[in-house]
Amino acid sequence: MRIERIERSKHQQERILVYWEGGGLLRITEDELLHFGLYAGLDMDAQAVIELQKCSARSETRARAANMISARPLSRGELIRRLQDKGAAEEDAVSAADWLESIGALDDAAYAAMLVRHYSASGYGAGRLRDELFRRGVPREYWEEALALAPAPEEGIRRFLAAKTKGRPVDEKQRKRIADALLRRGFPWDAVKSALDALGDTMGEE
Repeated sequence: MRIERIERSKHQQERILVYWEGGGLLRITEDELLHFGLYAGLDMDAQAVIELQKCSARSETRARAANMISARPLSRGELIRRLQDKGAAEEDAVSAADWLESIGALDDAAYAAMLVRHYSASGYGAGRLRDELFRRGVPREYWEEALALAPAPEEGIRRFLAAKTKGRPVDEKQRKRIADALLRRGFPWDAVKSALDALGDTMGEE
């Protein structure tokens, strides 16, 4: 295949457009341009074109991965799955994740810690935190250290009760509703029961 012309993209500064004689367009980066020594009029054999296309796909996947990470934090597993959902080959998706890890832009340990801090601050207990870590593809090797950052369940339950009751007495129906809500939020039953028993004692004293 012969290259008809090479132009820089007007919409993506890092992209270079390679137009083939007879039609066809390939988007590449400066790396491919220099590596393959591309220029207008170059006649490439089929194997060279295939290699160029593979390198282009790898670069495109890296760029997409960087954009995904800059838009919102992701785990390595989430990133690879999303890249593959967008059509990237598994090998290219893994390579992009490796590259982002090597430059410190992708860090499962830091991501796990961020998730725990966020959901703890939102009033969730350890059970819900584990569910989120699992759902988001964080390897289990990072769970223990991240979960250690969560406050004691009693503290989270205390804040929840204070917001719900505002110091007012609660009847048995309300207690049941509060208990169910706390359990759904991932707090352990023994801590929930203890807090509700203490709440009842406090209301009784008042």
